[in-house]
Amino acid sequence: MWDYRQTKIRPARRALWLLAVLALLASACGSDTDSDADTDTESDGASGDSESASCDDLPTKVDGVLTVATGEPVFPPWMEDDDPSNGEGFESAMVYAVADQLGVETVEWVRTTFDEAISAAEKDYDFNIQQYSITAERDEVVDFADGYYQVEQAIIGSTDSPAASAGSLDDLKGLRLGAATGTTSLAYIDDVIGPDEPALVYDDNAAAKAAFDAGQVDGLVFDLPTAYFVTAVEIPEASIIGVLPRTGQPEELGMLFEEGSPLVSCVNGALAELRSNGTVEELEDTWLNQGGSIPTLSE
Repeated sequence: MWDYRQTKIRPARRALWLLAVLALLASACGSDTDSDADTDTESDGASGDSESASCDDLPTKVDGVLTVATGEPVFPPWMEDDDPSNGEGFESAMVYAVADQLGVETVEWVRTTFDEAISAAEKDYDFNIQQYSITAERDEVVDFADGYYQVEQAIIGSTDSPAASAGSLDDLKGLRLGAATGTTSLAYIDDVIGPDEPALVYDDNAAAKAAFDAGQVDGLVFDLPTAYFVTAVEIPEASIIGVLPRTGQPEELGMLFEEGSPLVSCVNGALAELRSNGTVEELEDTWLNQGGSIPTLSE
């Protein structure tokens, strides 16, 4: 057996030997560096996968449960029979479609007033759905998911009302108009129509109906799906006079979350998939597009 301890190395060869050893050491260091780089690359990839899969462990208020708030009472075509849990009506069906997309089997419902949810207070539910229009003012204190429905406003009135012959927004300026408090319908009257008299403001549809029956108002403004319901069920003496023209950015309804909710991005992903696979369009056709030829007023 060769014994390296008995090997004599001449000076010239000693130098070459030292250079070879140094080269081997450098090569070894280089291999370690490459290995580290490979490890970093794999780590980065795992981190990316972790971020994309973060919704696999949903940040809901209660593990395995999607807690959703809505109004009390609730009305068609948004929800049916004042029962959000039956999956009927556009918003109820939308929630269950989102839950299914997120892989959540249990949906629990709670009730709130419309104004109660639009505050900076911490919320005991994951999100609220009751026709909240996404506005910059509201977005300062709460978060919204991407819009799930683009809204048009409509005006209703009796067939012998001065509003019945209106063909443009200018024709509405001299009329007595009303809308529910805190709604974008009221904002539309104030900011777009700009009537000569201040808008009449109602706490709910029952109060609006009482004003209509008493002849105190010429026309009431609602979003179009609500106008369908109101004229079919709550104020059958009224009809939809016309759809009001959209101005600026389209109004969208959004699910409302407490500020900074980590669940927003997960719901956005679910909504994107529901749009791409045709579910959103199908739900609109089923619950909101009730047909009929209704004129659109000009600006």
